[in-house]
Amino acid sequence: MNFKLILNIALHLLQARLKQTVVAAVGVTFGIAMFISLVSFMTGLNDMLDSLMLNRTPHILLYNEVKPLEDQPISLSKEYKKSTNFINSIKPKDRGKSIYNSKTIIRVLKEDPRIIDVAPKVTSPVLFNSGTIEISGVVNGIDVTSEEKLFKVSDNIIVGKVGDLAEYNSIIIGKGLADKMLLSKGDIIKVTTAKGGLASLKIVGISEMGIAAIDDTSSYTSLATAQKLLGEPTGYITDIQIKLYDMASAATVATEFHNRFNLDTIDFKTANAQFETGRTIRTTISYSVGVVLLIVAGFGIYNILNMMIYEKMDSIAILKATGFSGTDVKWIFVSLSIIIGLTGALFGLLFGYIFSSIIDVIPFHTAALPTIKTYPINYSTTHYVIGIVFALFTTTIAGLFPALKASKVDPVEIIRGK
Repeated sequence: MNFKLILNIALHLLQARLKQTVVAAVGVTFGIAMFISLVSFMTGLNDMLDSLMLNRTPHILLYNEVKPLEDQPISLSKEYKKSTNFINSIKPKDRGKSIYNSKTIIRVLKEDPRIIDVAPKVTSPVLFNSGTIEISGVVNGIDVTSEEKLFKVSDNIIVGKVGDLAEYNSIIIGKGLADKMLLSKGDIIKVTTAKGGLASLKIVGISEMGIAAIDDTSSYTSLATAQKLLGEPTGYITDIQIKLYDMASAATVATEFHNRFNLDTIDFKTANAQFETGRTIRTTISYSVGVVLLIVAGFGIYNILNMMIYEKMDSIAILKATGFSGTDVKWIFVSLSIIIGLTGALFGLLFGYIFSSIIDVIPFHTAALPTIKTYPINYSTTHYVIGIVFALFTTTIAGLFPALKASKVDPVEIIRGK
């Protein structure tokens, strides 16, 4: 089989039907370009939302949860131990929110090679007071260095700096809270704890997460300030936040730490199950639309090659009469399809990149995402590889059926008919 001659004949057939060839190639180009643009944008959106979620969520959280006693007194009785008991009037055990022996646990966790770092935290419901205004909220006492390393708190600080929390009796409040109470940096806010403790804290910054439920209620202080506010010792910790080198192992490691330290644990996937579902749906939709576009382009190539075979019956008959086999004829038309697919795919990748670049510089401003300035785009080479491979696959399959039909043409019947 002379592939050079077959390719030469295929190119001449393309030139003879140049208009239809260009239309088919444009169809593939459009399909690939839209596929690249759509998938790059949707993947960029998923990455952006992932980063926002992961910047705010530890891979594993260790804490003490308020829950009923696992063993009710009646279950401890030998007589009723193996029975089904429906008594549930026993109140939950008050274990307190504090993590017992927290300093030792944190030291052990920091020595674990699987862990990037550990960020201790104190959370407590409070009342914010300014004049006659009282708003319920939450104080988050943080280790500033660890919290910044793991969660990039500074990305959400719109006034002041997170490092200013090192100043004693200082606080960073949410933007919604500041707007409601007409407060700004440098003002004093009074905070009342659930136990009746009262403290005056200096506002050193304002944060904006873009989530009203957080911006209207949340605030940051240093660990020492939060412990003093609650009247607790320096070992008082309510949450231990962990980030792992291998995120995928979070569920397994969380179970291990639950058994090891006798603490409640939750991994980031469990805590954000709805978010993970949304990501899967968005990815599925984007790939589905791209695949449909390429399949439509494949049908266009199929129709054009089909019409070309009917119009070139004489040429096919002459080729067979001069010694070309059915396999040769088949490869001529498969080559036509591959050339159209490859040309369209290459231009599609180029235009897909151009469209993605244009989307990447379009301004995008929203109060919900204050740190995002333009639409997110992911320029992963995987998308381009998938695009060109699927384009070649689709166009080759689209050209194969007309090529098989052409290979079975009987030259004697065609010439006799003429």
